[in-house]
Amino acid sequence: MDWNTLLSARRQQPGSAPTLFRSHDRSQFQRDYDRMIFSSPFRRLQNKTQVFPLPGSVFVHNRLTHSLEVASVGRSLGVKIAQLVREAEAMENPDIQEEIGTIVSTACLAHDLGNPPFGHSGEEAISDFFLEGEGQYLKKMLTDDEWADISRFEGNANAFRLLTHTFHGRRPGGYSMTFASLASIVKYPHEARAAGKERKYGFFQSEKETFREVADTLGMTRLSDSPLRYARHPLVYLVEAADDICYQIMDIEDSHKLNILTHDEAVNALTNFYDRERDTEELKTIARTRKIVTDGNEYIAFLRAGIINKLINACADVFRQHYADIMAGAFTGSLVQQLPPALKSAYEACTALAYGRIYHAAVVTQIQIAGFKILATILKEYIDAILKPGTYYARNILSIMPGQYRVRPEDSLYTKIQTVTDYVSGMTDSYALNLYRKIKGIDLPDLT
Repeated sequence: MDWNTLLSARRQQPGSAPTLFRSHDRSQFQRDYDRMIFSSPFRRLQNKTQVFPLPGSVFVHNRLTHSLEVASVGRSLGVKIAQLVREAEAMENPDIQEEIGTIVSTACLAHDLGNPPFGHSGEEAISDFFLEGEGQYLKKMLTDDEWADISRFEGNANAFRLLTHTFHGRRPGGYSMTFASLASIVKYPHEARAAGKERKYGFFQSEKETFREVADTLGMTRLSDSPLRYARHPLVYLVEAADDICYQIMDIEDSHKLNILTHDEAVNALTNFYDRERDTEELKTIARTRKIVTDGNEYIAFLRAGIINKLINACADVFRQHYADIMAGAFTGSLVQQLPPALKSAYEACTALAYGRIYHAAVVTQIQIAGFKILATILKEYIDAILKPGTYYARNILSIMPGQYRVRPEDSLYTKIQTVTDYVSGMTDSYALNLYRKIKGIDLPDLT
């Protein structure tokens, strides 16, 4: 793959000029970043659960704060790799190398846009409705490829759809992002049929041709045509690494604040990232800081900051070491999986701690249970309504659906179901909860 095409500023919008690099003193990629920051889907992330229920008296991460932190880490990784590209490649437009940090940061902002409410269980709740719940009967009415999309709802593919699909009443081409930014978001550049047991994929059938256009324009390596599968855009590895670094380390910090982990447990998990023989100066700094900082949360934040910096440098080194394979589309796995043994061991210990103590904590499990019930109820009511829109109840429930999700009689069943999942996945936690209460008659509008 060639950076001269991989960093294309071409957009979906008709008449866009792919060679135009600057506009109003902002690069095309800086415009992408600004579009994300000011977009409604991005703002809605502030009311979507990351892992723990949205905060009461103790502030923990939501999807918005997580995405902002990932974007910060992603920019640092991008800046480091820009230096590598500058040394290794001859670019037609050398200035564009300086935009790699911006492209990665933009993709990091967008990486969770397609995730539904109620944390990681939201995807499972939507899939479960079709695979095991009341939506099973729809399978016989859909093609195999359509059913694969519907029954294995994937937030990554939904993010690509959200950014590229023309919703009713909206501008053509969605957010009309540059192709380089779009490709950097797609962690699994293949359709659902190619996902295998891992179930992860990068685009729905409805956006298959859009992704093909993006990937072919950028010169991404096509691995197979049926099912459609490409090698990753190289910058995806940086977006993935930024996400891996943030969610794993920040979950430890949040768990400490919520008293799920004791102070000693959190400190031990984080200090494991330091080698007692090689990191002597860093450990001395940590010891000095520990004597000064008496606030437990502040000390954990100090440790976290140092570890994130350490992991950024290590992941950038892994990218450099495997640069030829990455550019050839032959690298597999993630950068974190190729960390040096000591760092990898510490990271895996945090992962084991998270699955053993954090993700199964009562407060996490309770939000997952509630999410399953809430999303299944909303899906059933709206899918029933779009299939039989002529009933009195259906007309009423569809009338409160936002206009961008309007369904036309001539739309296929696949399109109609997608429209409902578009609506549901875009909801915030509180919106979904309030709608569920109204549907069930638990709560009524304020009549005063």
